[in-house]
Amino acid sequence: MRNGSVQHRPFFRVLVANRGEIALRVMRSARQLGLGVVAVYSDADRDALHVRQADQAVRIGEALPAQSYLNIPAIIAAAKASGADAVHPGYGFLAENDEFAQACKDAGLVFIGPSPQVIEAMGNKAGAKEIMKKAGVPCVPGYQGADQGDEVMLAEAKKIGFPVMIKAVAGGGGRGMRLVTDAASFPDALRSARSEAKAAFGDPTVILERAIQNPRHIEIQVFGDSHGNAIHLGERDCSVQRRHQKLIEEAPSPAVTPELRAKMGEVAVAAVKALRYEGAGTLEFLLDASGEFYFMEMNTRLQVEHPVTEAITELDLVELQLRVARGEPLPVKQQDIRFTGHAIEVRLCSEDAALDFMPQSGRMARWQVPDSIRVEHALQSGAEIPPFYDSMIAKVISHGANREEARGRLIFGLEQLTAFGVITNQAFLMSCLRHPGFARGEATTAFIGAHRDELLAPPANAAFDTALAGLLLYVTNPRAPSWQGGRSLAATFPLPAKVEIAGHTHELEVTRERDGGYIVAADGRQDKFEIDQLDPDAIRFRHDGVMDSAKFLRDGDRLYLQHRGIPLAVTDLTLAAPKAAATNGGDGKVRAAMNGRVVAVLVKPGDRVTAGQPVMTLEAMKMEHVHKAGIDGVVAAIGVAEGEQVTTGRIVAEIGA
Repeated sequence: MRNGSVQHRPFFRVLVANRGEIALRVMRSARQLGLGVVAVYSDADRDALHVRQADQAVRIGEALPAQSYLNIPAIIAAAKASGADAVHPGYGFLAENDEFAQACKDAGLVFIGPSPQVIEAMGNKAGAKEIMKKAGVPCVPGYQGADQGDEVMLAEAKKIGFPVMIKAVAGGGGRGMRLVTDAASFPDALRSARSEAKAAFGDPTVILERAIQNPRHIEIQVFGDSHGNAIHLGERDCSVQRRHQKLIEEAPSPAVTPELRAKMGEVAVAAVKALRYEGAGTLEFLLDASGEFYFMEMNTRLQVEHPVTEAITELDLVELQLRVARGEPLPVKQQDIRFTGHAIEVRLCSEDAALDFMPQSGRMARWQVPDSIRVEHALQSGAEIPPFYDSMIAKVISHGANREEARGRLIFGLEQLTAFGVITNQAFLMSCLRHPGFARGEATTAFIGAHRDELLAPPANAAFDTALAGLLLYVTNPRAPSWQGGRSLAATFPLPAKVEIAGHTHELEVTRERDGGYIVAADGRQDKFEIDQLDPDAIRFRHDGVMDSAKFLRDGDRLYLQHRGIPLAVTDLTLAAPKAAATNGGDGKVRAAMNGRVVAVLVKPGDRVTAGQPVMTLEAMKMEHVHKAGIDGVVAAIGVAEGEQVTTGRIVAEIGA
């Protein structure tokens, strides 16, 4: 049996076994303690910011995670080659992999996290629940038996009562998780959860839990050290989620009273002491409307949302991790912890919320972040966002004296942030923050599902923004007459244009008037603009007596526009050929909607299918996406195999009439 203790000794150079913003975040705290930092990178990240800002950087493999960031021997070899004597795993990838922690220990490296034994115990959801029950932590009723047969699982689900949650035992980040409302849909959901779990964690085993209706997702931040000390740093409310993955986190929770905080914290600290836990960890709970809470899982690592806890406690959680890993006692005791104000974090993701949060990859042509707010990122203008990793590209964090102040500052910060070139969820996040239900602190895990149409609704000034887009496409055309021409002898003829915004096509007409102004006719209305200043990246104009401004980027037939904080991606279709039915599968060809990996082929040649029937599931940026038949017919060919990596637009199946 392997030794499960944590290894302590001084270290002087830390290898960060991760990428992007979390790699930079860990490096920042390490350097403040006088430590050297080493980065690792895949071929896709060769020119990434975390690579260039490290003291040293080592290539560990090809783009796919299994060939690089999940490649344990390559990372250990990188540590040896660079002279690193400690490894920080960040979050995701190998952060909760007990074999990685053990490999670091076997190689004489300090693993900045808990022991391999504890990671293994808490990484299995079924085993973790048993441990927590013995420690007196309340758990959700469910099934976690060894018999994983389809019939047994269905029978157990019926015993628990629908709705039930299917969860991968080795899962995390919402992967391998499905909410099932009835027995009829259980088999497909079980297959999908197992497939996703196998792909993400190498283990298809799942457990079943009773689905707590409309709960809050509350987590308690804990720390333990090698001297027997354990503390909690209060709670975070992570209820606003899509696809069981968090989008907005805040501390403290609007639903947690001081009495409940003390009770949850006491339970969490008891669990930490029972485990003899060392380092940073998080116990995640579901909180129901009556105030009862149930243990879900323990994350044996730093969390994405740790900055909100840092903001209200004024503690550096990464620094605490590093100190504990060196064998130091925790520098604070429970009675020393003070909570000041309120903090909220949003996860800025490269995804299209209007297309079921479809991941997006490509070149971030312009990236600018405001100085007024904390933004954790690893981007710069011109950076490539690869399709192989998680879709989160930045975290934006606000802190205020109270919740409303923090919310206002966060909205303002998002309005000032510019991300042109790749579609993000920036506007969707602002819609969430502005929603009355969120503003009142009422959001549960059902928030996005219940308010999806409202959150995705076009902004109130969408028609005006369409007209502004038409104006910008006109005046930024190299062949357009100069806007500085002033009064002209004659007005121009109306020039027709066609644009696409958020999947909708708009017909426009732009006219240059004698007085130098512009009339844009679109969507049954006319808007008059007078340009005051036109720079390569911004415009100042007058409209209805109001001076206004907008940021923009013109990139061929693409225009990126941000007016009053709301970003728009506009495609100029004026000279484009008419769209063929092929783009939506109307020709019988099913095309990959993104770069991704085939995780399930749901039909075979000769099967009869109907329009809208799922035929294949692809995984991209850690999320599954079902591809459906565009027409009724018979499957003529399947062009890919399970496990194969495909590129956007590739024909994966063909259906004949």
